[in-house]
Order: sequence, then structure tokens, then C-alpha cells
Amino acid sequence: MMSPVDASRPQLTIRQIRLDTGRENVAVISRRSRALRPEVFSGFSRVEIRRGTKSLLATLLISDDDALIGPDDLGLAEPSFRRFGEPVGTAVTVSPAPPPASLDAVRGKIQGRTLAADEIKAIVNDLARYRYSDMEIAAFLIGCARFMTSDELLALVAAMASVGTQLRWDRPVVVDKHCIGGIPGNRTSMVLVPIVAAHGLTIPKTSSRAITSPAGTADTMEVLARVDVGVAEMKEIVAACNGCMIWGGHVNLSPADDILISVERPLCLDTREQMVASIMSKKLAAGSTHLLVDLPVGPSAKVTGATDAMRLRKLFEFVGDHYGIAVETITTDGRQPIGNGIGPVLEAQDVMAVLGNDPKAPPDLREKSLRLAGRLLEYDPQLRGGSGYARARELLESGAALKQMQKIIDNQGPSTCRKDLGTLTADVVAPRDGVVTAIDCLQLNRLARTAGAPIDKGAGIKLFKKVGDRVEAGEPLYRIYAFDPSERELTLAAAEETSGYTVDGEQPFREQVL
Repeated sequence: MMSPVDASRPQLTIRQIRLDTGRENVAVISRRSRALRPEVFSGFSRVEIRRGTKSLLATLLISDDDALIGPDDLGLAEPSFRRFGEPVGTAVTVSPAPPPASLDAVRGKIQGRTLAADEIKAIVNDLARYRYSDMEIAAFLIGCARFMTSDELLALVAAMASVGTQLRWDRPVVVDKHCIGGIPGNRTSMVLVPIVAAHGLTIPKTSSRAITSPAGTADTMEVLARVDVGVAEMKEIVAACNGCMIWGGHVNLSPADDILISVERPLCLDTREQMVASIMSKKLAAGSTHLLVDLPVGPSAKVTGATDAMRLRKLFEFVGDHYGIAVETITTDGRQPIGNGIGPVLEAQDVMAVLGNDPKAPPDLREKSLRLAGRLLEYDPQLRGGSGYARARELLESGAALKQMQKIIDNQGPSTCRKDLGTLTADVVAPRDGVVTAIDCLQLNRLARTAGAPIDKGAGIKLFKKVGDRVEAGEPLYRIYAFDPSERELTLAAAEETSGYTVDGEQPFREQVL
């Protein structure tokens, strides 16, 4: 039975508007609304929609089109309709919404004040309830980017972990691995999870979808299996397989983090404290006991030198020690992409080639995955020290890891995604004989995304050459795959301006392949 509305206040009837407004809650009323006077709301950025004890804050738009929204209706765009959770035709009240009280703490942070734990918790709670605008989220991020104390960092991790699902496992050792990102094709998780699970350790891997990159682990795994798995089903899969690879957003781990990231990335705000809070809040919520953090170091990576890597390592260890998570960091080569493919289908092909012991599998992806898997296996108390790498290689070469991967795929369920590569291709070629001296990871990520990845899973880039390889004039360095002609042309234009490759100190030009 639905909760009643306040009959003494003007009411409107919910209508669903087929409009995807992303993360923003948006509501629409008619300028000729019979229940509300639009001019009353002109001084407010948001309104509160209420039915009984249920409420939603949304940005209000005024429509002059009665075909879109009638005088007695309140239109809810797709995200706000889904979050409010009431059916079409429900009567609701709408009133101007004052700003969240926690914004006083955000203003204090901008002015240089250190926030108390309860203030940070209030901010995170309002973030998770979509009570902040993008501008207000950006203000909080910029305030934290100026400075953040150790106590504030710990409070932020705890608050972010507490507002969503908190998983707990009845096993003494629950391992996890996380890469801080920025390196194209770095799909080591999809190789090491079946290796570690085949050994018998528990590794319930929750991963993100891409925000500004051409593929996240969840996007790539979705080529092979279903990743939209709920908590109860996730636990069944882990019980059967010792591991899983699912989309963390579907199990609602640290939901405020995804909101922060979506504003943080376009602003290029990626401070050490915010990065650690993001990762550690999700691992705390996921119930991990042991965490291995991959820190790629390179000129176009997020971490560009040994000093930055050391500082980041100390922050991870500090938070891990406080919350009882054994954290180990490992620095890896971030000078160039890992594997041969950039984009979900191409990266999935690399993963399956490694697991299948294909002689043509990318050796860098294979070796890095074995190295990381070996470190995770060392957390097994029954395994002799120093034998983790050899055990990981044994599980891979014997076919046990591939068998375990198929078991995970079967338990998660079949993928419904297209698995074909983009039919529109173009090659970028070397301008002269020489040696590849540098590859810009950030630029290749941008090019693959411009080509359509990860929305089109078969879009992306296939690499033919890596740093140190000799090339001849006219020899392809990489191939672009796209489905849409305009996206291919945009990618080609961007590659012509900055290809991402340097051959003997100079950029190559592009050549179209019809």
C-alpha cells in the first residue's frame, strides 16, 4: 500500500519522460501548471518531490510544450523516475528545496577548515542521495584537493564505505587486486582471478565500468559473461567458483565514489588522497582482507616517478593498517599499453589468448598477470614462501585457469553483448625506418574512446608495435576499429594531429585502410 500524500498541499501526477539525464535528477512542470506557480521556484536550484516519507531532490525545468508535460503533471526524467520508485500516475507534492545543511561544511573546507568525521559523513550521505549538484560536488573536490589531513582521509574512507552495501565473507583470507588505472589494455585482473580461484583462494572481484577510458574490467568481462549480478547471486557464484568478476555498481559498493569520480575525471582532479579514498572505501565495503595495488609508473601514467609511487604506497598502507586490510603495493612498467588490444572485445581476445596458452598471446599481459597472481597466492598460509609465481604459472600452463574462467562465465551467465569487431578500419603507419621510442598511453585511450569504445564494445585499437620495436616506413603501428563513419573520421583526425607514437623522436602520420 502506498504512503499517502499531504492532501493540504498542491499535488501533481507523475509522468515518465524518456530522457537520460545521466547522474542528474531532473523534473519538469508546465509553465501553465495548475498546482504550482513556476515563478515561485525561480530562486531555487532544486525542488523536493515528496510522497509520504519518500522524497527526492531534483533540478526543475519549465516546459511550454503541453505535448511533453500537461498542467496537472510532473515529468520525471529516467534517472529521477527510477530513483523515486513510484509508478506513473502517483500523486506527489513539490516544494522548493533548501540546500543540504552539509554544504556549510563544504564551504568551510574551501575556506581552509579541517572537517570533523560527522561533517564528512553528512556530506557523503547527501552525495549518495543525489542531493548535490555537479557544481557543489566540484566545490567539495577542489576543497579536498587543496589539503586533506590524515583524520579526514580516514573519515572519508569510512563514510564512503558505509553508505552502500557492505559485504562480509566467512573465510579468513579474502584477496583482491586493484590497479590505479591509466594504462590501456591492462586487463590483468581477468587473467589472475581465475588463476587465484583455481588455486583455492577467495577473490570476489568487483570492478568498475569505464568513465573516461575505453574499457573497464566490467566492460571487458561483459563481452564474455553477464556482470550485472546482485549481492545474493554474487555470493552463490563465489561459493561455487571461489571468485567472480562483476560490476561493482550493481551491488552498490561505495556509491558516493562513482558520483565523485564522474565529476573528478573531467576536471582532472586525481589527488593521492582522493584516489586512496576511492579505492580503499570499495575494498573495505567489499570485505577484502588482503589487497595488492598495482602502481604503473611512466611518463603518461598517473604516477610518473618513484617519489610519487612511494608517497602513494605509504597512504595505502596507512589506511589499510587503520582498517585491518593487509595492503601491498607493487610498481609496474607504465610506459606503454599492456597487451595488443584497447577496447572491450580486443581486450577480451587478449585475455582468452593468455588463458588458452595461445603462442600468439601478448607476452607482456601474460607475464604481468603471472607476477601479480603469484603475489596474491603468497597470501595462502599453506603455500611455501617464494613459490607463488611458480604455482601461478603451473595453474595457467596446465589449463586449470582456463577451466576456472569457463566455470566463472557459466555461473555468471551468458553475455548478451555483440562480440564482433568494428567493420570500419584505418591504420596509422610509421613515417620512416626507425625504432618506436615512446607511446602516449593517455592519447591512445582518447583515440580508442573516440572510435566508440566502450559503448561499441568492438570499437578500439589493435597495436602492432611496442616501445623498442623496429619499424619500416609505411608499416602499420596500430589499427583503428569503429562502427560509425563519423567516429572513424574523428579518430583519424585526432590521430593525424597526435598519434600517440614516437618513432625516432617524431610523430607518424596516418593512412586509411578501406
